[in-house]
Amino acid sequence: MADDILIVDDEQDICTLVAGVLEDEGYAPRTALSSEQALQEVSMRQPSLVILDVWLQGSSMDGLEILTQLKRDHPDMPVVMISGHGTVDMAVSATKMGAYDFISKPFNSDVLLHTVDRAINDSRLRYQNKQLQEIAGLDVLYEMGGHSPAMTKIREKVDETAPTDSRILIMGDPGAGHMALARLIHAQSNRKNNALVVLPCSNLTEEDLETRLFGIESQGDTPRQVGLLEQAHGGTLVLDEVTDMSLALQRKIVRILHNTKFQRLGGDTTVEVNVRVISTTTKDIQSLITSKDFSEDLYFRLNVVGITMPPLNERREDIPMLVDGIMGALGRRRGYALKVISPTAMMALRNHQWDGNLWALDNVVERLLLHISESEITVDHVQSVLSGETGADFLKNESPVTGKGFESCMAEPLKQARELFEIDYFTFQLKRFNGNISRTAEFVGMDRAALHRKLKGLSIDVKNILS
Repeated sequence: MADDILIVDDEQDICTLVAGVLEDEGYAPRTALSSEQALQEVSMRQPSLVILDVWLQGSSMDGLEILTQLKRDHPDMPVVMISGHGTVDMAVSATKMGAYDFISKPFNSDVLLHTVDRAINDSRLRYQNKQLQEIAGLDVLYEMGGHSPAMTKIREKVDETAPTDSRILIMGDPGAGHMALARLIHAQSNRKNNALVVLPCSNLTEEDLETRLFGIESQGDTPRQVGLLEQAHGGTLVLDEVTDMSLALQRKIVRILHNTKFQRLGGDTTVEVNVRVISTTTKDIQSLITSKDFSEDLYFRLNVVGITMPPLNERREDIPMLVDGIMGALGRRRGYALKVISPTAMMALRNHQWDGNLWALDNVVERLLLHISESEITVDHVQSVLSGETGADFLKNESPVTGKGFESCMAEPLKQARELFEIDYFTFQLKRFNGNISRTAEFVGMDRAALHRKLKGLSIDVKNILS
C-alpha cells in the first residue's frame, strides 16, 4: 500500500502542489492548513511521515510546537520541516527537537522526494531492526526452505495467496513453523514495505485486547499510545494462537474484523485502518468448534485461506538444510563455532522421531554446538544428546553462570540446588531466544509477568546475559 503522508502548511497552493508531486510518485497525501487540523489528521491515523511548515499563520501553534507534540506522542514518526524563512539556527533547533530534516522554500521537487523517500526508508529500517531483535531475526526463514513435497506445496500456496489480501489461518502442530510462514507470506505480499505486527493471544484479558489493539489517547502530559491495528495500517496483523482467546474476546475480534474503524481508549476520534489479518493456532480447531470453545463465525472470517504446516517427521528430506540453517543462525546470534556433521550423524537426526518439530531440532543442534568440543559431530554425539545423556564429562563441567556442575549441585540442599538449576535453565533459554521474553515465556510455559517475576527473584538481568 502507498505510504500515507500528511502535509501541513497554511498556504493551500503549497499543500496542493506538494500533494500532487507526492501523488505522482505513488504516495497517499493528506493536507492540513492549521495546527488544529494537523493534530486532528494525525489523531485520525498516524501517517508514515509529516511534512510540516514552521510558520502557520492564524494557528494556535507554530510548526515547532506541533513538532514537540508529535514527537511526544509518536516518537518514531519522521517529520520533515519546511520554511520560506529558514535559518541555520532554526534548522539546528528543529533537528534537536526530533525533526528528520529541514528544507527551505522554495524547494526543488527532486530534493523533496529524495528527502521523503530517505526519511520513510530510514523509519522503516529502524522499525524492522527493532522487530528483528524481538523475533530473533529473519534467520528463522530457513524453516520455510527444503525440497520435500510437503514444503514445496506450502511454498506454492504462499506464491498463490501472498499477493492477495485474503485472511489466512495457519494451523499445525506446535513448533512446525507457524510464525516463519506468517513472516514469509508478509514478505511476499504487496504489504511487505509496511509493518508486520504480532498480537500473542494467550492470557489476554478484555482490557489487554482493547488496549493493545486500539491504543490509548493522550491525556494531559501522558503521550498517545498507538495500538497494534494502527501500527499495522497498510501491513499485516498476526493473531498468534488465536484459539487461546476466550469466547468473549473472540466475539470482540469478530466485530473488529467486520469494521475497520475504531476509537482509541479515552478518545473520541475515529481511526480507520487497512490491515491484513493472519492467524495461527496449534490446537485442533474443529474440535474446539464442536465443543463450543471456539466461535464458528470467527473461524469462517479468519479461515478464508487455510494452510496447515507439516510436522517435521513429514519433511525429513529437509533436515540437513534445516540443521545448516540452525547452525548458521546460532553462529550469527550466539557466536557458536560451526561444526561438521558426519553423514551417519545426519542420518541419525533424519531418522529421529521429532515430536517437538523445529523447536526440538533447534534444541538438539544448540546442545550439540554447546556441549561437543570436537570440530566434527559424530553419530555417538547425536545419540548421546538425543537420549539426554551427555556423558560424565558434561556432568562435571561447571556452569558459566553459577560456577556449579551437576555433581556440585548434588551436594547442595534441595532449595539451593533448585535455584542453581533455575538460574542455568532460564539463562540458557533466554540466550536461546536472544533475550526475547515473549518467546522464552511461551517455550517454558509461563506468562510474561510470571517470567519477569521469576527472573527478578533469581537476579537474572537479560541485558547482562546478551552483552
